[in-house]
Amino acid sequence: MKVLVSIHDVTPAHFDAVAHLWRICESRNVRPALLVVPDWHGRWPIERHATFTSWVRARADEGSEIFLHGERHDEEGLPRGWIDHARAVGRTDREGEFLTLSASGARERIKRGLTRLRRLGLSPIGFVPPAWLARRECATVINELELAVSEDVAAIYLHRRGMHLDSPVVRWSGRTAWRAYASAAAAELASWQHRGHWLVRIALHPGDLAHRATAASIEATLDHWLARRIAWSYSAL
Repeated sequence: MKVLVSIHDVTPAHFDAVAHLWRICESRNVRPALLVVPDWHGRWPIERHATFTSWVRARADEGSEIFLHGERHDEEGLPRGWIDHARAVGRTDREGEFLTLSASGARERIKRGLTRLRRLGLSPIGFVPPAWLARRECATVINELELAVSEDVAAIYLHRRGMHLDSPVVRWSGRTAWRAYASAAAAELASWQHRGHWLVRIALHPGDLAHRATAASIEATLDHWLARRIAWSYSAL
């Protein structure tokens, strides 16, 4: 029985919160995967933040796996259709960068993102679209670019093996008070609902620390799952 822990939205814009989440994991002997955004909202290019990039490299040297998590994360300049709105409802507040992108658009952004991370000495093993939202053709692009792993809200995709693993994900939202309390309750429910599943993911976001309900829930949830399961890595899959 395994558990995978990751920190999303790893950007200098959220450096303090990301470092806090890392310390929470480190105190439990977990090395979470880091999902890095090269240029958060087009205003936080990581190349201009040497302290942040040094911190990420140090975490990678300690065993944290690196994923590309979009290029800028938001949907600026990308209009949605009604189907896109339906797919994103309740999932994100205009933060699904890859929700509407065609294969060519996705390819361009992933290639640029990978190049930027690699120039900084980081070696991404995979790609996770913001809010886990992307069109189906994005999987073909990931294969073309020879990345080993991707995931959506339901499963992990092992591209070199041509297979996927169903894997429920526990996550939170601290964007509003009612969402914070609701997601904390949902995380507690998931402890029962997914207790028999062999592979559970715990996805931490900087915004989870914005409300006391979600901040307390992430620590309680980590303790619950880590007491019953082995903390695993994507590469080990």
